[in-house]
Amino acid sequence: MKTILINGQWLAAHDERLIDVDEPSTGKVFTQVSRGGEWEVNAAVQSARQALNSNWGRFTAAERGRLLLRIGNRILQQAKEIAQIESRDTGKPLHLAERDIVVLARYFEYYGAAADKHHGEVIPYLNGYTVNVVHEPLGVTGHIIPWNYPSQMFGRTACPALAAGNAIVLKPSEEACQSVLYIATLMMEEGLPDGALNIVTGFGHEAGAALTGHPDINLVTFTGSPGVGALVQQATAANHVPCVLELGGKSPQIVFADADLDKAVPAIVSALVQNTGQTCSAGTRLLIQREIYDEVVSRVAARFESIRAGMPDSGADCGPIITRAQFERVQAFIHRLHESGLPLLAAGKLDGIEPGGFFVPPMLFGPVPRDHELATAEVFGPVLAAMPFEDEADAIELANATEYGLVAAVWTENGARQQRMARSVVAGQVYINCYGAGGGVELPFGGRKKSGYGREKGFIALDEFTTTKTIVNCFE
Repeated sequence: MKTILINGQWLAAHDERLIDVDEPSTGKVFTQVSRGGEWEVNAAVQSARQALNSNWGRFTAAERGRLLLRIGNRILQQAKEIAQIESRDTGKPLHLAERDIVVLARYFEYYGAAADKHHGEVIPYLNGYTVNVVHEPLGVTGHIIPWNYPSQMFGRTACPALAAGNAIVLKPSEEACQSVLYIATLMMEEGLPDGALNIVTGFGHEAGAALTGHPDINLVTFTGSPGVGALVQQATAANHVPCVLELGGKSPQIVFADADLDKAVPAIVSALVQNTGQTCSAGTRLLIQREIYDEVVSRVAARFESIRAGMPDSGADCGPIITRAQFERVQAFIHRLHESGLPLLAAGKLDGIEPGGFFVPPMLFGPVPRDHELATAEVFGPVLAAMPFEDEADAIELANATEYGLVAAVWTENGARQQRMARSVVAGQVYINCYGAGGGVELPFGGRKKSGYGREKGFIALDEFTTTKTIVNCFE
């Protein structure tokens, strides 16, 4: 099985080791990927460095932009095919995978258009001097992406890096990378030079560790758990290399008594159910002002009971958990909730699933005590915690009472309160009377506290993938 891309060639692992990949909907092995490690990472980094010093390094910003735009158009032309690959690989419903591929194409469009617009500046200085500040690519960047949104995450990290002129080495999740491999093939067919993109499939503790600790990498981006994020920081620090980390969340949906519930409730449910709760930015804490607590919980519970979890091609609202290990972890979490006596208010239905699939129906628990595990720990599954609060000050305290700070939403018609809450909640993104933004490619995204640091998406991502050089010219 040749799933390792080095210098434009698809290769097997040098020792021919393989990793079995389960289909989440059935629990059965449906394919294999090559088990790359240190040897493959070394070759991939060398390939990327050579590309910088030859063909890819000679591309102008405008040429890089035209290439990315061309790839984005090709992705749209083959969107249905890519979505089918993604849906089977991750288990997510096909209609959600199709939406993901549209967002993927948007990354190529956005950064293709932005590639030649990341301007430097001229600094007024002393008489007789001209001072220019220019942006330059960092060099070879390493990218470790997760399994929950393979295509989107690929676009989110690879597009700004390539637009800025870097050559990249990417390690996708061994648990879901089929769409990424297909997209890489399309990119080469559209003219991406050999070595500009290299991919090493393998385990995190082998290929991932080799990549983050490599002495010739100039930046590492990682999306995953806080624990692994700490290991990434330690590895890159040894070589004085910066990193961009997105490490999870426990995001609050804060509902005040004056909220438009007809608008809020569907968005609240969708923010949890999408991708079966396997989203770092999922709205997993529902904070409700006490006087409307019963009404909101009743409305959300009614929607939960109509949610169907099923096979990817069935039109279900959500699919399975990604892997057996993750499924067992989520099940163990839910078992602890039941053992603690926490009230289960509503649950979705399993509909037409196959035996062996990793399915968990969405669940609503509440009221959740503030010191309960569900109030602070990330489940990474379709479990929503309902919690009452008294007033604005109490809402702020409760919203900030976790170690995470990724996303938050505020539901209120009071304009002054909207601004006070948005400024007071510790999060990288705050939504007012909405949640999410159709992929939000243009919107800077990243966390506070243990949700990580650095920013992806938006124009600001180009800053993460470049460095500045100050050029001082004395002409007297």
